Amino acid sequence: WQGQPVGEALGMTLHESQSLIIEMQACRSDAFIHYVTPQLAETFGKAGNGTGAWTTANIKRLFQQVKPGLIRVYADEVTYPLHVILRYRLERALIAGDLAIAELPGAWNEGMSRLLGISPPDDADGCMQDVHWPAGLFGYFPTYTLGALAASQFMAAAQAARPDMPDAIAKGDFTPLTDWLRTNVHRYGSKYGTNALLEKATGSPLSSDAYIQHLKRRYLPD
Repeated sequence: WQGQPVGEALGMTLHESQSLIIEMQACRSDAFIHYVTPQLAETFGKAGNGTGAWTTANIKRLFQQVKPGLIRVYADEVTYPLHVILRYRLERALIAGDLAIAELPGAWNEGMSRLLGISPPDDADGCMQDVHWPAGLFGYFPTYTLGALAASQFMAAAQAARPDMPDAIAKGDFTPLTDWLRTNVHRYGSKYGTNALLEKATGSPLSSDAYIQHLKRRYLPD
């Protein structure tokens, strides 16, 4: 299979989903926070720094803070898609010829104000903050949010198939998750398209349902 089409990358949406299922789904879960907090306290709560900052409740509060910000890569899960929506709209306008390059900073600032309620002080924190456009990577930004949707969908299916997963992650053991991913995602390579693979692994094509439910569970009060 190596060197053949089936062994090539399926696409950046799937790539992003595999990053985010670990980074956001697993490693910001309550289970992982309970696992990692004692190690953080032992490592960093020394030399007069105290351990008060390294409690489970405080780490969870840090990870689940929602606050609009100027910089995409520092954005929380809830506001991140708005950064992507802004870039996608501007890309479409640029490509369609409806927006001139000279008009980009103003359009960016207006979009940030409308979507996030804030406006950057300069272009460094505005339309020039990403490497994508200077590198010619137009059309890439949506894969971040599409990947987040897919990651939520994969995680929901994995947890349904492996109810032991949260308890394992709470012990620092990712085996139930990685085994499920190898069996249902990784071993197929590019045999299927992204939607076909999602449907095979989760029972439905790409949808926002699992992502919305994930955000509600994590960020809305019980």
